[in-house]
Amino acid sequence: MLSLAQQAVAARSHVEARLAQAGVPVDDALAGRLDRHFPRLFAHFTEIYGDRADCLEQLVALLQVVAAAAADRPADLRALDAAREADPGWFLDNRMLGGVCYVDRYAQDLEGVRDRIPYFRELGLTYLHLMPLFLAPEGDSDGGYAVSSYRAVNPTLGDVDQLRALAADLRAAGISLVVDFIFNHTSDEHEWARRCAEGEPGYDEFYRVYPDRTMPDLFEATTREVFPDDHRGSFVQLPDGRWIWSTFYHFQWDLNYANPAVFTAMAGEMLFLANLGVEVLRMDAVAFIWKRLGTSCENLPEAHTLIRAFNAVCRIAAPSVLFKSEAIVHPDQVAEYIDPDECQLSYNPLQMALIWEALATRDVRLLSQALERRHAIPAGCSWVNYVRSHDDIGWTFADEDAAEVGVDGFEHRRFLNAFYVNRFPGSFARGVPFQENPRTGDARVSGTTASLAGVEAGDPYGVQRVLLAHSIALSTGGLPLLYLGDEVGQLNDYGYLRVPEHAADSRWVHRPPYPAERYAERRDTDTDAGAIHLGLRRLAQVRRQTAELAGGALVGFHTHDAHVLGYQRPGTESRVLVLANLSEEVRTVPAEAFAALPGTAHDLVTDVDVELWADVRLEPLQFLWLLA
Repeated sequence: MLSLAQQAVAARSHVEARLAQAGVPVDDALAGRLDRHFPRLFAHFTEIYGDRADCLEQLVALLQVVAAAAADRPADLRALDAAREADPGWFLDNRMLGGVCYVDRYAQDLEGVRDRIPYFRELGLTYLHLMPLFLAPEGDSDGGYAVSSYRAVNPTLGDVDQLRALAADLRAAGISLVVDFIFNHTSDEHEWARRCAEGEPGYDEFYRVYPDRTMPDLFEATTREVFPDDHRGSFVQLPDGRWIWSTFYHFQWDLNYANPAVFTAMAGEMLFLANLGVEVLRMDAVAFIWKRLGTSCENLPEAHTLIRAFNAVCRIAAPSVLFKSEAIVHPDQVAEYIDPDECQLSYNPLQMALIWEALATRDVRLLSQALERRHAIPAGCSWVNYVRSHDDIGWTFADEDAAEVGVDGFEHRRFLNAFYVNRFPGSFARGVPFQENPRTGDARVSGTTASLAGVEAGDPYGVQRVLLAHSIALSTGGLPLLYLGDEVGQLNDYGYLRVPEHAADSRWVHRPPYPAERYAERRDTDTDAGAIHLGLRRLAQVRRQTAELAGGALVGFHTHDAHVLGYQRPGTESRVLVLANLSEEVRTVPAEAFAALPGTAHDLVTDVDVELWADVRLEPLQFLWLLA
């Protein structure tokens, strides 16, 4: 019996012979990357598909796609590959700053995005995530997450050539283009979906389709409803009476990765995006891509194996491309997707949710616990830290973590939902409930940062809450991400209720059109927009100048006050101590908390010295970045 390594060597020889027969070139660079990464691809591919008699032939078909994409890769992107292979930790730099927006909402079209590059440079962006911009159904499209073609841009936004040109312009400005790779599902209008629905051989197994309710009923005994307002269970019925797997909306059909042809087809789509100049792929809904009867069909081991196989494909054909995982699941499961061989970047939904939790409760214990216990991730990887995203806010903390600080998780989520949709006395927030389920009591929250923080309500501390929340995202370690428009305090857009295809989805309340009037005020510090913009620009500038804020190392710091958050970012010869008062009261951190630190530190934000041999006074919602 050959070992796995011996099998990989034999398979490599067979694959290269078949590539030569097919006239697919393998140059020295590709051969070198095959040397380094083919054994890993072989291991993952055979782990998933090794019980199939045609496994090796399926692997040959995959490598033909990979080698062809490598041969087609433009020269400037090959140069980028070489630079990133020489500096694999480039994205861990303290100068990294991300922005995210919908093309049509923020800039109308791709040419409009190009016109805003000077502003992006002014803001200091090095990473720009353009929300789904590919062809999708008119009307219901889940904000573009129902993809009808991965190779065609929505014509209202532009075309593929414009996207390629925009990627090049962004790269020249030092900004990496990020797009969504929606690889769990396609829209029901995708060519593959239409062919599958028609029963065309070769496509009839691209999705999971069943003739009656027998198998759907068995699967749904253990799966959960994600969008119960749209449809019950995990399946929807086709016009011909059959049932097709549809985890999310009824017009989004889950791909069948048990079929290796699906993996190869999606690898081709992924490499097409890479060759356009996309540098980071947001791997959408990573938890759902593998199904197994008798399980929740979420976070299964095969999902990790598949992502690692996709990773190996990219390391061979487009090694500068990074993966970013999107997994809104239990904190332990979020961390499982973070690895240099899986996803090098990951959203940090727990930190985001707990920033809002701490602002509502004025209690930092759950946030402090998460920073000390759940912040560390493997070397060579990074959190993407954010205050809010295009999506709703769900309270993703673990019930066992909450119990440790004396909090009942279920009741606490009910409180937070009530607080942030202004159903709790004295709330400063003006959020909107999302997917509220009266049967289970479950709900999430929609709203812009400014509306959730109190700016919309006219709360006197609203602006400071916006700045404090972002100060945590910018200083905890990782790649900070701004939802563009929030840096000028954009407010909720209730006009979504007048748009039929948006009215049933409250997340559109925090996806407003470009707030031109607030951008016009961004240099006027007498306005909310100006105060927020100036404050965030200052924080980003300080971060760029502070080497201690690079990477992700974080050490806890106990302030002896449940209202005051504290943590340290260690450097080689110095450290930054962050203190943040989450309450509307003056708080004092006692001198004994600083016993291990020098007697004087310098606040990098205000550029003043702070004496640590005495108690440190913090004004309401004040934060300090102390260089010691």
